[in-house]
Amino acid sequence: MYVKDRMTKNPLCIEKTKQINKVLDIMAKNNFHRIPVIENNKLIGLITEGVISDRSPSKATSLSIYELNYLLSKTNVEEIMIKEVITIGSEALLEEAAMLMRKNNINCLVVVDTDVVTGIITNNDIFEAFVDLLGYYEQGYRFVIEVEDDKEGILSDISSCFFKDGAFITNLAVYHANNKTEVVIRARCENSTQIIADLQGKNYTVVECVENKIKR
Repeated sequence: MYVKDRMTKNPLCIEKTKQINKVLDIMAKNNFHRIPVIENNKLIGLITEGVISDRSPSKATSLSIYELNYLLSKTNVEEIMIKEVITIGSEALLEEAAMLMRKNNINCLVVVDTDVVTGIITNNDIFEAFVDLLGYYEQGYRFVIEVEDDKEGILSDISSCFFKDGAFITNLAVYHANNKTEVVIRARCENSTQIIADLQGKNYTVVECVENKIKR
């Protein structure tokens, strides 16, 4: 899965001379939390709700709403924007984007291709991709199968039990932890009991088999 598959494409960008009060209006109107800043169509910064909040006068001050709005109207994006923006290309793997965010303790990456802003990807986009990858909303059954002897051909052997009974596998994941290997399979099937019996007949331990009734 690639960044281009999950990013918000062609995001709204603003010029560095835009006043902060107008930026706040844009954010509120469009439910944005961050906006790339460009000059001559090239990325030069990033403005976020957090940055604006950090640079705004404290709520404890005696400024009136009028005075606060006046100050915000006199402050340009360039004065407070993040200038060292971490970027990624649209063809990068999604896990690379996740690692960049984690490494730099940030919630989003601006996607840049050939010096042009083509998208934005956030931690929420990554989370949603993870949920979809594991088939959280897929209707059917979730099988958790413990594998004692993880070796070549295991997945093919396990899958044969599903194919034999006409099941359709929608998602598959493998976990390695505490010297154990678990295969998690989501499948649409008519007879989960028979699949369990077939798996057990091949000496696999079916830790769990639950029907998914969660809807998106």
